[in-house]
Amino acid sequence: MPTEEETDQQIEIFKVKKLIKNLTAAKGNGTSMISLIIPPGTQISQIAKMLADEYGTASNIKSRVNRLSVLGAITSTQQRLKLYNKCPKNGLVMYCGTVMTDEGKEKKVNIDFEPFKPINTSLYLCDNKFHTEDLNELLIDDEAFGFIVMDGNGSLYGTVQGSAREVLHKFSVDLPKKHGRGGQSALRFARLRLEKRHNYVRKVAELATQLFVPNGQMPNIQGLVLAGSADFKSELMRSDLFDPRLAKIVIKMVDISYGGENGFNQAIEFSADTLGNVKLMKEKKLLQKYMDEISQDTGKYCFMVEDTLKALDLGAVEDLIVWENLEINRYILRPSSSSGDEGKRIVYLTPEQEKNDTFFRDADTGAELEVLEKEAMVEWLANNYKNYGCKLEFVTDRSGEGTQFVKGFGGIGGILRWKVDFVQLGDYEDAVARDGKDGGDDSDSEGGGDDADEYGFDDGDFGF
Repeated sequence: MPTEEETDQQIEIFKVKKLIKNLTAAKGNGTSMISLIIPPGTQISQIAKMLADEYGTASNIKSRVNRLSVLGAITSTQQRLKLYNKCPKNGLVMYCGTVMTDEGKEKKVNIDFEPFKPINTSLYLCDNKFHTEDLNELLIDDEAFGFIVMDGNGSLYGTVQGSAREVLHKFSVDLPKKHGRGGQSALRFARLRLEKRHNYVRKVAELATQLFVPNGQMPNIQGLVLAGSADFKSELMRSDLFDPRLAKIVIKMVDISYGGENGFNQAIEFSADTLGNVKLMKEKKLLQKYMDEISQDTGKYCFMVEDTLKALDLGAVEDLIVWENLEINRYILRPSSSSGDEGKRIVYLTPEQEKNDTFFRDADTGAELEVLEKEAMVEWLANNYKNYGCKLEFVTDRSGEGTQFVKGFGGIGGILRWKVDFVQLGDYEDAVARDGKDGGDDSDSEGGGDDADEYGFDDGDFGF
């Protein structure tokens, strides 16, 4: 299960993806859209001076419309920059400018935020679109993978995180080779040789535990790759001395031609596909667990918007699974005649349902309902899932299980803490709603009559 920190990071990545999608879709009128990325440690005064110089240069643009729009965008950026007296720890990303809406109207956009991890890019561009290419660096999963490169000359320990690689430790070893001499002592030499090899494997295993399980509880890497040119890597894997917590996360064993740093580079190259698939494998494992609950009919699952929201309200959801491109919007509606929270209702609509006018009218009176708020459901869940005491997991439709989840289960569902009977719950809610409409008259005679009508027997038959 992911830790809270990993879940928060997943949500930050989702928000950046959403932002990139929206900014890429935005088109401007003339070159009035400024993209500014400031790496950590930059002086804000230096950027302010650069913008002032740009303002002076832009004043010479001949076209009046273009000149005014560029100057307006630079002024907006300068005003935003004044909100910061120093560059945030992870750098700063700004997008300012005037974009054209679908209706053909102009709309000012000012976005500034500190990324959730350091962004080591410097960028200033004034164009007719926002440049989001460098934000993709934030989306590279920074899960760390461990490497042990082990052969007869020594071992190297390293990690790969995103596009950065790091050598943690390396040592060399001088192992005795096989030789034909020895006569009477041949067995003793062979025994000494095996003992030295065994000691070498033990040293490698002990160092692996020290480097990759530093707190003595959980490995600090997502997966481990064992690489080497001889049979040592297999010997290490089979050894009882190798920490079982690390043996469990070995994702690949690769044969390489060299040892040391060259071998490390070669091992990264050979295992690139596997590293890319690890996230997909985690996703498949989660969806497999969800499908198992359904196939075993444990009742500890929910799917589609309505049931999932009921389960969330009950506090029954343990893992909330959502497709990251779920196209459902959350509307808060209210009758035009009422004010405050009176008559307020929340509905969740797909793009097809949004085109249907009946969802925006009162079922009883037919009066039009006013839209107070509209928000993508995925965003609302990302911001509010903690209130329901569940873990939020985003999935893609890149795997077979992912596609099945999106097409067959509506792209939203959850694994529950306990069994919930949604049919019974729905019947109960309908009954409560009916009682409310009938004025809540629960006299004995009526109750008996209802029972007789519905079930074909009278309470008296059972001596009640």
